[in-house]
Amino acid sequence: MKLARRNFLHWLGGAAVFPAAARTALAQSYPTRPARILSGFPPGGISDTYARLIAQWLSMQLGQQFIVENRPGAGGNLAAEAVAKAAPDGYTLLLTTSADAWNATLYQNLNFNIVRDFVAVGTISRGAGILVVNPALPVKTVPELIAYAKEHPGKLTIASAGVGSAPHMFWELFRSKTGVNMVHVPYRGAGPAVVDLLAGQVQVYFGTFAASIEQIRAGKLRALAVSTATRAPVLPDVPALSEYLPGFEASIYVGIAAPRGTPSATVDKLNQTMSAAVADATIKRRIAELGDAPLSLSPAEFTKLVADEYDKWAAVIRAAGVRAE
Repeated sequence: MKLARRNFLHWLGGAAVFPAAARTALAQSYPTRPARILSGFPPGGISDTYARLIAQWLSMQLGQQFIVENRPGAGGNLAAEAVAKAAPDGYTLLLTTSADAWNATLYQNLNFNIVRDFVAVGTISRGAGILVVNPALPVKTVPELIAYAKEHPGKLTIASAGVGSAPHMFWELFRSKTGVNMVHVPYRGAGPAVVDLLAGQVQVYFGTFAASIEQIRAGKLRALAVSTATRAPVLPDVPALSEYLPGFEASIYVGIAAPRGTPSATVDKLNQTMSAAVADATIKRRIAELGDAPLSLSPAEFTKLVADEYDKWAAVIRAAGVRAE
């Protein structure tokens, strides 16, 4: 799928144009019945956690049930396609992540267009990856890892949660910045990858905080760096990769998108309610427990974020020649 950057601006135009009085009336009445939030990943994972967190908040604040529906498969594309084909009335929403931005390049024959078929609604969080190694590996810093990998080309193995997963994308960016040669070992999810990392079957992994932090605190994994531009408050002694590789930044945003044509008044109402959630002390604390940072963006700002993420990851994916099956 070929996507011009300027097309991302169409997300803003995705809300239908209504007379001002009609928009106001619609905003006052929405929602009048239960709504669904589709998540493209299985129950129990971090995406599902966020979907249920925001669904509970929206239900409490807007007086109607927001029901999470899990539709795992194809890296989140099954859920995205279902939402793209849904009525643009605000009653079928997508729990969207950075995967939707890079899937546009990873997958060649999607039955929907992430730009044309969606409108940005709002964001919840942005999370880092954390570069970890098995403690048996004789490296304690990122420069030592790079040097060791270059001294032993093709000897180290780096796990991922599957082709096209966040750990895989973060590894490809790291590889493009450093030129190191490790053997990529894709697993079917983060759980099996971490199990083999702990057992020493693989040596390196870009984990999420949720999957790695307890093993790091227990000394079972060694944290070398976080992937965001600055250090993470939950692990303040762990450097950011940008301290060694200027400009390095890799993170996962989580937000809500709606089918193109969803009325702007509905989008605005949802965005305002989500912004209140991200400002709530309890929600902020839960996001911090997951190792992420609260993120509150307007639809316009969210549109720009997706555009920037698409550009960055499309370049990385094409340079690496990665294709999802």
